[in-house]
Amino acid sequence: MSACVPAGATEPAHTERAHPPHSPPPGRRRGFRVASADLSAAVAVFLIALPLSLGIALTTGAPLQAGLVAAAVGGLVAGRLGGSPLQVSGPAAGLTVVTADVIHQYGWRTTCAVTVLAGLAQLGLGCLRVARGALAVSPAIVHGMLAGIGVTIAVAQAHIVLGGEPQSSVPDNLRALPAQLAGLDPAALAMSVLTLAVLLLWPRLPGRAGHLLRRVPAALVAVAGATAIAAAAGLVLPLVDLPSWRSHALAGLPEGPVLGLVAAVLATTLVCSVQSLLGAVAVDKLASARPGAGHVVRSDLDRELLGQGAANVVSGTLGGLPVAGVAVRSTANVHAGAVSRNSTMLHGVLVVAAALLLVPLLELIPLASLAALVMAVGIRMVSLHHIRTVTRHREVLVYAVTALGVISLGVLEGVALGIAAAVGVALHRLTRTRITHTEEDGVHHVHVRGQLTFLAVPRLSRALHLVPQGADAVVALDGSFMDHAAYETLQDWQSTHTARGGTVEITGRRTGVRIAEPGALASGPAPDGEPGTSGDCRCRAWTAWRNHQCDRPSPAPDDAGARPDESLESGEAGRRTDRALSAPARGRTPGGRQLVRGLSTFQRRTAPLVRGELARLAREGQRPSQLFLTCADSRVVTSMITSSGPGDLFVVRNVGNLVPPPGAESGDDSVAAALEYAVDVLAVRSITVCGHSGCGAMQALLDSRPASPASPAAPDSPAAPAATPLGRWLRHGGPSLERLRDTGAPAPRLAGRPPADDVEQLCLTNVVQQLEHLRAHESVAHALKEGSLELHGVYFHVGEAQAYLLAEQEEGRVFDRVRDVDLVV
Repeated sequence: MSACVPAGATEPAHTERAHPPHSPPPGRRRGFRVASADLSAAVAVFLIALPLSLGIALTTGAPLQAGLVAAAVGGLVAGRLGGSPLQVSGPAAGLTVVTADVIHQYGWRTTCAVTVLAGLAQLGLGCLRVARGALAVSPAIVHGMLAGIGVTIAVAQAHIVLGGEPQSSVPDNLRALPAQLAGLDPAALAMSVLTLAVLLLWPRLPGRAGHLLRRVPAALVAVAGATAIAAAAGLVLPLVDLPSWRSHALAGLPEGPVLGLVAAVLATTLVCSVQSLLGAVAVDKLASARPGAGHVVRSDLDRELLGQGAANVVSGTLGGLPVAGVAVRSTANVHAGAVSRNSTMLHGVLVVAAALLLVPLLELIPLASLAALVMAVGIRMVSLHHIRTVTRHREVLVYAVTALGVISLGVLEGVALGIAAAVGVALHRLTRTRITHTEEDGVHHVHVRGQLTFLAVPRLSRALHLVPQGADAVVALDGSFMDHAAYETLQDWQSTHTARGGTVEITGRRTGVRIAEPGALASGPAPDGEPGTSGDCRCRAWTAWRNHQCDRPSPAPDDAGARPDESLESGEAGRRTDRALSAPARGRTPGGRQLVRGLSTFQRRTAPLVRGELARLAREGQRPSQLFLTCADSRVVTSMITSSGPGDLFVVRNVGNLVPPPGAESGDDSVAAALEYAVDVLAVRSITVCGHSGCGAMQALLDSRPASPASPAAPDSPAAPAATPLGRWLRHGGPSLERLRDTGAPAPRLAGRPPADDVEQLCLTNVVQQLEHLRAHESVAHALKEGSLELHGVYFHVGEAQAYLLAEQEEGRVFDRVRDVDLVV
């Protein structure tokens, strides 16, 4: 089960455990253990990191050992100290352009010093706790920067693929490409084509054998295959050259112009930090989306920045490349099933072992094969998915400006141009306001499209003064923002116009939607001096009937307890509302009139807003992604607590949110039928079991007093006898009660406080037990095995209006409080 946890929680809380006196705590007897999943993930990541680290070092023009140093330090230092346990750090393709430029200008030893200074800058930023500020950068700028870096990498590596040497910039590489094509090296080109072909085809191997073979990373197969064929054929090619570690160059004092060095440090810090922090957020999403994922610790971004800074200080000091979070390795780590930071650290240990013991084998690798590998990585950095996304959000200009700036001028310059373009686009959207005035059937319509700010006030005033005195006017605001100057202009004009006999209706984006601010603009004076009509109801969609302020039912004739003034007021409100009801509704009981009033309010206020979406669902059919199984308790409003709308949830409700296990003799297959339909027909991707506080069904299970035959038991009453339908149904809660009484296993609990009483403890236990029943159903078990379904547990505390998500922790199952920060992230 996956769950979100607060951003501030980086490690599970330590729980004191009781142990016999005069004996050491049990935890001290345990040595360092590595889960088998972490071990296999470490091997998988190592097999990817080894060729990529050499290829990135080759791309930057650094000593090839520098790539291995950075990979080892990224695994050991960033893996141990960082705040994202499953993110794998090392030399990243996104840093190649910056690093290559620094090496070209200042040399290798100064580049190492720049890496150390960038690490110190990251440590300072981490101490200031500004990591989340990096997430405020427009995604279009980040993706444009990575795309520009990817194009730069691909164009540079094309020269090595063809058997030549790259130039220092993209324009120079493009100008030299025709001459390189004329003098290409057939052997280098053949090995490069072979490498690219394996990278492309290996993930697409069909059948069961292909499924097994695909577990070996394509990068390793491509480079190893090219190396083996080149050696067997005796091809004369430039090969990897790893000088002795004794001659390995370490960091030196920076030499060069101060401004140039500062710019290099800033560029390295920027790219390392942004790539690592965005990578940490992406890894959290990947880990949470894994089928059957347990407790996923949310990344601590400030700690991750500190870990990356420490890694860069160590890597630069030891003569390694700059370190950052690497998407390819992190994705492989998550998909391989890693469960802790041990996989990242073990991968670093394996890199160290390879650097010391596998040098003879590494020196057989053709440089053309490594160049082809890195060129493929660069091409993949230009993501079509990201291009479609920024196009859909109308930010393709920012993306293109950033990418072209990085390609033509450099990373810092390209990012600066992207920021300028983003600011320009935002200002353009803020100031681009269209105001039109039309007249239809004697009604004057003023339509405002865009944001209404002080810059648009002169045009708004001109349009409003085109409305004649005493005329009916409709002002439609098609925007999401109105500043104080525009608000005062609109309010003053409305007051003047209505005082001279005119009427004003101000609506929002859709017909019938009145703007929320200012409230005074919602409507003009009601006729006959009435304070408002039922059409002016401001009650929220989740407001209970008894709290409605606009549709009060008139009191019953025998309501002797009501005060005279209350009866008069509520009677007037009731008569006003009754005039809007149909004739059959007027003769109903108070309860019936309440229902009809609710239906009428829906038709008047909500139906116009959802009619288009419901029409689409009627045409296309339902396609919910979630099955939500919860109690029939009237206080649990699923659409409210999940912020969902039509077509989102396939909801199953029953007394006690119970899931009868398959084969149970209940005579009721409705839950099993709903599960089968949701999983096999609707193909939902998630099933949630939601319990709640104060559940009457759980109280009935705990209470042994039989219900009176004259008063049938209800969900909020003591246990019903097994002879009644309710009693037979509640027998499916028996396993939950047995689980509660089992003292051998840790009971589920709430994070931060113990359960309030036995009922709340049983409510929590029941959610866990019903998830076990779910897994026993054939359709659910099959979907879980295929990885197409995940299960979640939720506990909703009615009195606190607080949701809790079930998470797996070392000390057992814990329901973690959901905070608003989880939704933001």
